[in-house]
Amino acid sequence: MLSTMDFFTPCYARREAAIRWLAGLFLGFWLSGAGAAPAPEKSAVKQAAIQVTQQGYVLNADVNIALNGTLENALTKGINLPFLLELELTRPRNWWFDEDIAESARKLRIYYHLLLRRYVVETGYTTRTVASLSEALAMLGRVEAWQVLERGALKPGQRYDARLRLRLDTAQLPKPLSIGAVTGDKWELATPWYDWSFEAPASPPPVSPPLP
Repeated sequence: MLSTMDFFTPCYARREAAIRWLAGLFLGFWLSGAGAAPAPEKSAVKQAAIQVTQQGYVLNADVNIALNGTLENALTKGINLPFLLELELTRPRNWWFDEDIAESARKLRIYYHLLLRRYVVETGYTTRTVASLSEALAMLGRVEAWQVLERGALKPGQRYDARLRLRLDTAQLPKPLSIGAVTGDKWELATPWYDWSFEAPASPPPVSPPLP
């Protein structure tokens, strides 16, 4: 005849094993959730548009710039990071290749001034300084009134295709790159091409000079 202990021991063992299995399952879920890092932010052109002014056609755009660890480290060591903002403009044609209208590039630069302890941003002919890297990258990616075409270069009402990207100009990086100052091999940054189409607006009438 089985004793009371003989009867309950197998049930208790099975229950204990089930509890351990559930605890391990919940622990696994918790560790996977706690260890999952958010996806790294990516560089990308968020928006872009071409507008007409008295002088010609200008580009306004907003580019999100995310530096990897190698490039951030380079900035803290005082290394300049040169960029190129590249625009391609074409006119689609039904029975032939698209017509190339313009290929424009704008040089940009960012670096950290070790004495001032401020980031310096050069966009076109403008140089500004800010205290934080986030401010500097936002300023670098803000494109305002960049003139890309002269007045009358586009036909009003005609459809055009445009594409824009920002990339690190590795050909302009210092050589050698301060050997030993920066580690890492990720010396690259380029946004995907941002494509859009637009209908060319009519140029505003020229401003008449004021009467004497």
